[in-house]
Amino acid sequence: MSTRALRTAASGMYAQQINIETISNNIANINTTGFKKNKAEFKDMMYQEVSVNPQFSSQQTQKEQTNVKIQVGNGVQPASTQKIFLQGDLQATGNQLDVAIQGEGFLQVRKSDGAMAYTRDGAIKVSANGTLVTANGYVLEPGITVNNDVSSISIGKDGSIEVKELNGNLTVVGSLELVKFMNPGGLTPVGDNLYIETSASGVPVTGAPSSAGFGELHQGYIEASNVDIVEEMISMITAQRAYEINSKTVKTVEDMMTMTNNLKR
Repeated sequence: MSTRALRTAASGMYAQQINIETISNNIANINTTGFKKNKAEFKDMMYQEVSVNPQFSSQQTQKEQTNVKIQVGNGVQPASTQKIFLQGDLQATGNQLDVAIQGEGFLQVRKSDGAMAYTRDGAIKVSANGTLVTANGYVLEPGITVNNDVSSISIGKDGSIEVKELNGNLTVVGSLELVKFMNPGGLTPVGDNLYIETSASGVPVTGAPSSAGFGELHQGYIEASNVDIVEEMISMITAQRAYEINSKTVKTVEDMMTMTNNLKR
């Protein structure tokens, strides 16, 4: 029994360690553009039915013995981490190539290996050959190219991109598209502010910004991380207390085992 209690307390300590690591990652990314916080989720482990003391059992009626069961759990284990896709605050930058998504949707990019990925990071740049790319150099889809002889770029809420040439002419060079998923929480983060599709997320649905079900784009803004520092600090304190209590459980069980051993002397 004491061994089971030690394992149970140890599983609680490990679970809170995972919880703290998740919280620390949230806090570390508080200034990451378009970052969505993680939430650690846990589940209880299998239960074991414990037999009662035979002397006590003989005093019970047959009905009581049938209805009463003593089940002892074996602890907790991490189940998953869930991305929370709440809207982050929009922060004004004044940069004409920055766009923030207000509402649902992701920008679609093509990775260097040709695979598609998705991001909420709208800090767009212009590559050396005039292609619109993300801050990490991933090409936005559909591919849009801007000439070097433009004085300004205008991005509408519907994703249309209009450039003003040096001679004053206005030209629409393309439109940004958004992609949404039935279950965005099922997307897998792969770093660089990118997510990839999984069977849990569902297939991507492409549409124009500001259309039904899709968010709108705001030029000159970026979406901040949705991490609430106060909420994360409270969660960290709670996890710390839980870890401390589990460690005290280990110490208590150890003291009980010591007293049991001393009885034999």
